[in-house]
Order: sequence, then C-alpha cells, then structure tokens
Amino acid sequence: MNFLLFEDDRLQQIHDKLLAYYGPPPPRNPWPPLRQMVYSMLSSRTKTETSHEVLYALERHFGSWERVRDAAEIEVLNVIAPATFADEKAPRLQKALRRITRQNQGKLNLDFLHGQPIERIRRWLETFEGIGPKTSASVVNFSTIRGRALVIDSHHQRIAERLHLVAKGTPVAETEKKLLAIAPAWWGPEMLDGHHSLIKLHGQRTCPKLDWQPNCPRCPLLVICPTGTEVATRKNARRSPEGTTENNPPQSPGRDLV
Repeated sequence: MNFLLFEDDRLQQIHDKLLAYYGPPPPRNPWPPLRQMVYSMLSSRTKTETSHEVLYALERHFGSWERVRDAAEIEVLNVIAPATFADEKAPRLQKALRRITRQNQGKLNLDFLHGQPIERIRRWLETFEGIGPKTSASVVNFSTIRGRALVIDSHHQRIAERLHLVAKGTPVAETEKKLLAIAPAWWGPEMLDGHHSLIKLHGQRTCPKLDWQPNCPRCPLLVICPTGTEVATRKNARRSPEGTTENNPPQSPGRDLV
C-alpha cells in the first residue's frame, strides 16, 4: 500500500478524531496584524508561554511599537532576553518596524494589508529578515486579516510526516501547500486556525518529537497513521502467540522452574 495516496477527506478525518479526543480548542481573539507579526517573530523556537510573556513585557516596558522601534537595541534585547535567539530577534524586529514605517507613509501599523490578496501579503511579509512561511501564515490567518492560510509549526510538520501526508524533510511552504490542497473547500480561516490548534496540541501531548512511541497505543490517529501502525506491528512481532517476548522465551516442558 502506498500511504502517500490519501483520499480528499483525510484532513477531515484527522480533524474529527482530534476534536473528539481533545475537545474544541478555545476560540481565538484575533490581534491586529502588526501585533501578530511581532509575536510570531518572537515566538520562533520559543515556548508559547515564554513568547506571550515576552510580548507583554515589550508592551508594558515601551508602551508603543514606535518606542520599540526607536529604542536602543540593547534595551529591546534586555526585554526580550527570555526568547530563544533574542540577540538575533531584537535587531530584526526593530529593522522590520522601521521599514514598515517608511513604506506606510510614516505610520507604524499593518492595517493597509486588510483587503489585499493573500498571496501578495505573504510574498511581501517574507521579504523581511526573520519572516518565513510560518510567520507569514500566522499573520494572515491568526490576525484580523483572517485569510486562508495554514500555519505549519514544528509539531504540524512532524505529524504530517508521520502520517505520510508529506515526505520527510518536505519544506514548510510545500507542506502547507499540500495540506491546503486536501483541506475541505468549505474550511474557512477559522476552521484552519482550529485545525492548527488541534494538531499543535496533539504534538505537545501525544506525538512529541522524542519518546513518542509509547503513546501510539492510545493515539486517536493510530488507525490512520502508517508510522504508528509500524510501531505497533514491530511490537506485536516481538511477541509469540502465547504472549511471550523474544527476550523471555517459553519454558521447555521438562525444565525445572525455580
């Protein structure tokens, strides 16, 4: 069987199983696109809780994005220090804020993106240093733009590969393109957002990067997961019909038991 060939309802099956297992994700309160962009730039390789703390710290300390833009780099760096690679993110963030100001007639916001074609928005965002497909998708889908995009974080990429929805090592942009192609046509931006949240939760709780195999028997996606099925098959192959393992062979009839 070639597990790369899925029916068009594959994502709907995955969504329904995760929804039944975890329950509906909390609804999102979309942020303005600039705030979402800043958060997404800060959150790369950083835990969600830490990313929120850093965002709120920036807002408390500076009071406006203009003051973040105009501050000394070391001051911004000190505030966002808990974020991973803060020494790279601080100058990239300030550089992005300055460029937005220049290109938006002196105004520091991204409100002009509303109503623009989604692909045009994403191409423009990805010309900024530190912004790739994941961040551009976040701005488009999570913010008040609420456009059609699917955020592929490390959890989503890993699970898509284990489900054989994409080949191992597929670039993030290509993964998003392939998954959107098989997403039900009626899924709007909110549904795509909810699907991302369920996949992320699944990656955190059941299908993590490391030591995930013991979770396969209780995984809600096991029946449609080639990787999990392979793990279960290998485990069963090590057992004899009597339920004994290779390391514990059955006793010979005439052997004394001690």
